[in-house]
Amino acid sequence: MKIYLIRHGESASDVKEKYDGDYDDHLTESGLKDAETIAEKLLDSQIQVIFSSPKIRALETAEVLKNILQCEVVVLDDMSEQDIYGAYPDLSKDFPEEEYRRLGEVLADREGETAGVESYARFKERIIRCFAEIIKQDYQAVAVITHGGPIRCILREVLKLGEMGKMSNGAIIELENGGEGLKVLRMDGVVIK
Repeated sequence: MKIYLIRHGESASDVKEKYDGDYDDHLTESGLKDAETIAEKLLDSQIQVIFSSPKIRALETAEVLKNILQCEVVVLDDMSEQDIYGAYPDLSKDFPEEEYRRLGEVLADREGETAGVESYARFKERIIRCFAEIIKQDYQAVAVITHGGPIRCILREVLKLGEMGKMSNGAIIELENGGEGLKVLRMDGVVIK
């Protein structure tokens, strides 16, 4: 089975000056173009089904791919982003450095619990469980449209690739699940640290 892990196109929050927690916003015009570009890159992939996060930005990306690739979309609630900003609903991008340091500490602490924030342990458990269900499916090629957090979790925890650097909107990671397990065939839009 080929698995295409795809980060959604650019969303309104990607260009805003505020973090909105577990936000649910639309693609921008540029994000819609990102989705079209993703679909063009995957025209020959023979994707049979698209598994999508329930977030609007992922669903809008999935809808563009569905129309171009002529396949169905299945929504998977567990493929949504980790809610890491819930404790900081009004944190703007120009807040003082100490606010970002606190947020950075929350993100770096994969063992702890913070009020209003989905723990990394819970997030990791649901992403790994959901991804395991996807790769059990009887398809030759699938797409998974999700967010940076779930993709990083899969690359870190399932594929043991360590930490990723920058991941662009519309990034595509092509995996193959064969007799030797999962292996990365190519990464488009991802920088490895």
